Amino acid sequence: MQDKNVVEVNYHQTGKSTNTDELGMREMQARVYQHRNSQYLLVKAPPASGKSRALMFVALDKLANQGVKKIIVAVPERSIGRSFKNTELVKYGFYEDWKVDPQYDLTLPGGDESKVQKLVDFLNSLESRILICTHATLRFAYEKVADDRAFDNVMVAIDEFHHVSSNDSSVLGTALKNIMHNSSAHIMAMTGSYFRGDSEPILSPEDEQLFDKVTYTYYEQLDGYQYLKSFGIDYKFYQGSYLDALPDAIDTTKKTIIHIPSINSSASTKDKYNEVDAIFDAIGTLVDRDDKTGIYTIKSKQTGKLLKVADLVNEDGREKVQEYLRNISSADDLDIIVALNMAKEGFDWPWAEQALTIGYRHSLTEIVQIIGRVTRDSSNKTHAQFTNMIEQPDAKDDAVQYAVNQILKAITASLLMEQVLAPEIHLKRRNHKSDTPSGDADILIKGLKEPTTKRAQSIIENDLPDLKAAILQDNDVKNGIAANVDAEVMNKELIPKVIMTRYPDLNNDEVEQVSQYVVADTVLRHAKVDSSVDQEGNTNEFLKMADKFINVHDLDINLIESINPFQRAYDVMSQNIDSNTLRIIERSIDAKKYDFSNEELMQLFMNAKAFVEKTGRRPDKNSNNEEEVRMAYALATLSDMRARRNENR
Repeated sequence: MQDKNVVEVNYHQTGKSTNTDELGMREMQARVYQHRNSQYLLVKAPPASGKSRALMFVALDKLANQGVKKIIVAVPERSIGRSFKNTELVKYGFYEDWKVDPQYDLTLPGGDESKVQKLVDFLNSLESRILICTHATLRFAYEKVADDRAFDNVMVAIDEFHHVSSNDSSVLGTALKNIMHNSSAHIMAMTGSYFRGDSEPILSPEDEQLFDKVTYTYYEQLDGYQYLKSFGIDYKFYQGSYLDALPDAIDTTKKTIIHIPSINSSASTKDKYNEVDAIFDAIGTLVDRDDKTGIYTIKSKQTGKLLKVADLVNEDGREKVQEYLRNISSADDLDIIVALNMAKEGFDWPWAEQALTIGYRHSLTEIVQIIGRVTRDSSNKTHAQFTNMIEQPDAKDDAVQYAVNQILKAITASLLMEQVLAPEIHLKRRNHKSDTPSGDADILIKGLKEPTTKRAQSIIENDLPDLKAAILQDNDVKNGIAANVDAEVMNKELIPKVIMTRYPDLNNDEVEQVSQYVVADTVLRHAKVDSSVDQEGNTNEFLKMADKFINVHDLDINLIESINPFQRAYDVMSQNIDSNTLRIIERSIDAKKYDFSNEELMQLFMNAKAFVEKTGRRPDKNSNNEEEVRMAYALATLSDMRARRNENR
């Protein structure tokens, strides 16, 4: 078990992100409102930043001043529709309140078919202005209308935009594209995810260029809170059943959401009800269950305190529990939630301090949503925590490489989250030694290639989070991390290969420019800042990058590219996996490097024997001699084949 967070970010409690201006707008909402005249607007902002109210301000302006006649707000599920209920805005300084006619709030209970017809009728009506519905209702209504011009002078706002895909099988994605190209509709898309999509992009590159983008970072949000001082990401590695390791991972003094693994996950016991019982036992002794609310009272083993615990896993009585959760009004009303595929997106429990998540989550967006549950500002907490329990592979296990792959995915996800949670940085080329940064976030780097085209510049300015996600999800890169490849291989081969695959329209110069920014941005975000005072009283700042200490005035792209940007991922993994397992992983990766025929293997084996007799050492895969390299990988392939035969006996 680790005692130190993999990611730890500290904040300044400025109160800036929750303060409001003369129109009643928070900082993020005012930033979005500045773009209220944009026909297509994409807003990326974290949970609890006020995206729903930002939409209200923009939508009401479009109705009043921009010729828009109707507003359709689409949410992924009915429960999120509550975020767009009637809201008083005038008393805080705006000129109009947000009012929704109950008959056009289609997230309220009712038959789905009638809701689809209701949306169609809404498009044809002359008086009604605002409608709330689910993504599914919008999708079916679009198919029923079968005329894109029906959305002329309509604003379509899509909340939780990451649910949409540009894939041909995504009806909503196709509808969005057609409405954009064939009508005068205005589109506002909102998402709490900083990654465009975990498998399919949401918009084609051409359509994405049409959107004005407003990004409000996690750092801006959390730095501007009143109470929260810090946020951490940690991993607890276990072997066997997670239930055996759970007592050491649970801290019952923290308001906690425990997300148990999906039934399809390797971490699952395949019996979710017994898992809940075992979790209750790990918390303490069951005292009572309130028949009216469904809430359990459990006496904590750690403190002896009586805890209120909600079970969102069992279907029996879950509606009562959900109703209770919707109406809690203080920190004393609840202590722990146990959930499966719930208590994530759109769920609001501001007092939550820790998310304890068992098993790797395949979606970066899901991780963002889980983290968003605990990063609300609340007077009961100064620190928020995301802890992921991950199974540690056993060298004797046939599935060792799969398990290591899961660990790497989890660790690299935390490194991606770090860039969202930490302050923004701007990389710029240092042309002269006397150059000074023009802003607090500027970092000057000697030799950094500046983007020479608008395309490269757009990728660097807008796409780095998505591009890093693609890089870290690439199998060759993950194998490179697991094998602890040289920085040159990672930075000059593996990373550029992903960039070329993702952006086939880039030329070689553009690929190199983007690659340098990816590497430098990653390395510098993971660097530790230190300072010292010289004999003349001048303060010098140093960055600790891997095992190097560099004066910030001496940053050079060649030096940065001599560092593997994902070394931290390997370090975390190697600290939690025994050396024998690491050797098995490296051997397995090496065995896949070349696709040798049986004849080649035999010949290279004979050549390797002669090489050993002549030199007294085994062939080295890092040799400059290509034939020696091939012999080394042939031996790794033969060793892997022999080990697999022994494992299958």
